Amino acid sequence: MTRICLALIAATVVFGQAPPQSAKDAAPVDLTGNWVSVVTEDWRWRMVTPLKGDSASIPVNDAARKIVDAWDPAKDEAAGLQCKSYGAPAIMRVPGRLRITWQDENTLKIETDAGTQTRVFHFAGSARADEPASWQGYSAARWERTVFQDSVGFGLGLQPRAGMKSRTLVVRTTNLREGYLRKNGVPYSARATVDEYYDRFKEPNGDEWFTVTTVVTDPVYLAIPFVTTTDFKKESDGSRWNATPCTAR
Repeated sequence: MTRICLALIAATVVFGQAPPQSAKDAAPVDLTGNWVSVVTEDWRWRMVTPLKGDSASIPVNDAARKIVDAWDPAKDEAAGLQCKSYGAPAIMRVPGRLRITWQDENTLKIETDAGTQTRVFHFAGSARADEPASWQGYSAARWERTVFQDSVGFGLGLQPRAGMKSRTLVVRTTNLREGYLRKNGVPYSARATVDEYYDRFKEPNGDEWFTVTTVVTDPVYLAIPFVTTTDFKKESDGSRWNATPCTAR
């Protein structure tokens, strides 16, 4: 009799479970809406095209420096490669506006007016082996809950983050087409990966922001991972949206 009762209880628990939540329903914060980048650092590399050969602050290796020194925007234009600096490793650093929406219950979409790019974050599924590489690659996303650890420090992608409040949205992008980290030809290879951590917060005056920490790892052209943080402020509507094509200069 005891075994029968336990079996009935187990069956009740299993069949009484709610179906798993979609990524949209499980979202701990709302990232949707219209956002504008606020450039408070690296102005000389983001607001204007850097001078030829300027790779300052990016940990490039010797192989990358040769490409930087040989950069020729006319060749990129002739080859139809004006979007080389608008790929996933660089697009969030390009000044402009974002429009974030849910494409479906498990897919978050980010559109940029600069370069008219579209990024798609997949909370379910994985890239197919035969899927062609692209500027935005394949982005796998997940929500990360708050976790505290005893140790202190932030590894910036080099080691597990510890002693910190966790990030909100975590995204890893692979399957990239080779491109530029900056418009002046600082390269990343097709073997590069991009890890991003999106944090949303509100100021006391009611202004809403999110910060994305981006870690680009590339065994071909970077000596160590390249880490940046980029800030976006929420706008009330999309009236200032200004879609422009990619440019090589």
